[in-house]
Amino acid sequence: MLNKNETRQRRSRKTRARIADQKAVRLAVHRTNLHIYAQVISACGGKVLASASTLEAEVRKELANGGNAKAAAVVGKRIAEKAKSAGITSVAFDRSGYRYHGRVKALAEAAREHGLQF
Repeated sequence: MLNKNETRQRRSRKTRARIADQKAVRLAVHRTNLHIYAQVISACGGKVLASASTLEAEVRKELANGGNAKAAAVVGKRIAEKAKSAGITSVAFDRSGYRYHGRVKALAEAAREHGLQF
């Protein structure tokens, strides 16, 4: 029997395969109870072009808690700004098997508001 994390990873493999077929730059999200992380990964999948998380010093100054939707929105804003400065405007959203809800949704909407298209 698969546990919760293995089922999530199985779901994420399907998404990653579809994004690899599209040969698109992807915005990957990883979530833990305390933090949320976002990376913009090149189309070949071998290089991280931009990253943001609630572990960064500037983010931690303005947030008391890294594990809520408000923190996810801040990370979404930062990843959009970093991607734009790296010359990336369009990405494929890789939610890593997480439901598009709560923190994952907050991060995605904040990234869209600040100019990333997916």
